[in-house]
Amino acid sequence: MSSSSSSSSSDEQGSGNGNGNRGGDYEGPSASRRRFVDGVWPEPFVESLAYQVAIDASNSSGRLAAGPALFNLFQVCSTWREVSRSELLWQNLTGQIWNRHRLPHPHTTWREEFIFRHRTARNFRSRRYHYSTLHFNDNINGDNEDENEGEETILSCRRLVLSDNHLAAGFSDGCVRLFSLPSRVHLSTFRPHHRDRLGRFSRAVSGIILSETRVVFASHDGDIHVAPVGSNVVATRRSVYGDVLNDGALVDFCGSNRKWVGLYAGVPGRAFHVWNGESEELIFVGGTLTDPEAVMGWHLLTDLTEFVGRVRVTNQELAIACTSLRVIVFDLGNLGFIISEEAPRRGVIVGSVDTNGESLAMVDNRGLGSVRLPETLQEVCRFMVRGVGGGGGGGGLVGCMNLGYVVMCGGGGIVRVWSVDNGGGGDGEYLYGMRERIGGGGGGLGFGNAITADERHVAAWSGDLTIHLWDFGAR
Repeated sequence: MSSSSSSSSSDEQGSGNGNGNRGGDYEGPSASRRRFVDGVWPEPFVESLAYQVAIDASNSSGRLAAGPALFNLFQVCSTWREVSRSELLWQNLTGQIWNRHRLPHPHTTWREEFIFRHRTARNFRSRRYHYSTLHFNDNINGDNEDENEGEETILSCRRLVLSDNHLAAGFSDGCVRLFSLPSRVHLSTFRPHHRDRLGRFSRAVSGIILSETRVVFASHDGDIHVAPVGSNVVATRRSVYGDVLNDGALVDFCGSNRKWVGLYAGVPGRAFHVWNGESEELIFVGGTLTDPEAVMGWHLLTDLTEFVGRVRVTNQELAIACTSLRVIVFDLGNLGFIISEEAPRRGVIVGSVDTNGESLAMVDNRGLGSVRLPETLQEVCRFMVRGVGGGGGGGGLVGCMNLGYVVMCGGGGIVRVWSVDNGGGGDGEYLYGMRERIGGGGGGLGFGNAITADERHVAAWSGDLTIHLWDFGAR
């Protein structure tokens, strides 16, 4: 996108929202505008027009269409081009189109941030990235301590989570290893507190919540630990003491600074636990989603088996949870109330389910993928994952999504990318497979592997003791 290609802001009444998940109210044109002079449109009007043009283009043709639409609009005359200097315009557009509401660096402008997000999304579409691998040092922070009590170590990465500047990787040994994205360096390792274990993998990491200030991670035995990010002292604190016998195994964990959500399997009627993320107080227990998967939940304590269930949280504080048999959405503001649910006829490959905060992506056991609106589970886009089918296992398929793309990895270790941001629904477009294959030994991708993506990075683990990182924002 050219440096003048940009975005716009909406009128004071708000903007249209083509598919229901983008748009929003414009905060108003910038102050100190020139007023109407004979024959000249007032700048507040032009700014509102620019915003509406960008939002309409994004809703009808995808987010990448907003920049060219603005570029054309700003060529009308010098007065209209002057509107492209409005920081408030760019701030509103960056928030509505790219879901970015704070600047990553104090000296960055909103115009620069919009252009960076546009270029990064375009790089994603055209397979333009920088590839690297991340390695961890098991001598850092005393990581060479042997806590396996003579057992053979099976080190598998169970969860990967990205923030703006960090990558957190949670392993089967209960540790979370933190990496710097700018430097690709292993910064620190957060260890769980010692306790008696009810199974070889009871302490394996089952979920991570990562921000720039703290990391919260949970294990299969139900323990939840909290540690600061960026501190010179690695101080891990146990916030929640798990009770496996009464709750079952904690099979997945996610959330935000406001709410933590745990998905359990093993004890009837206790599928969901919700905590206040600020006070760390348990505020809800209930749900029957995982009652049929009770035995699989208990097996997670002793075996590195397939995914039992997944839970994800959207920007609207909706929790999306699934097993291979059922998908439900419930409101974290009205705990216990199910907004929508579905039992897909062909079942769900649990490892393929993810959300970008606005939409939900999942793949069934025949390889048919779909992008849904969380509130209704209405399908807005579909795509086909080849090589999946039969047996219901999905061949170890794991997947993730960001605002415009779905990323899947299965047998053969090929990471494949689909564009699903076409604005008006329909079929997603298969774009490419990453040039680098991942996987140890024969290159297959087994259960227990992890993949994650945001608007700039894709990170994956495949059992070869290496974290693979693709950076689409590298200049």
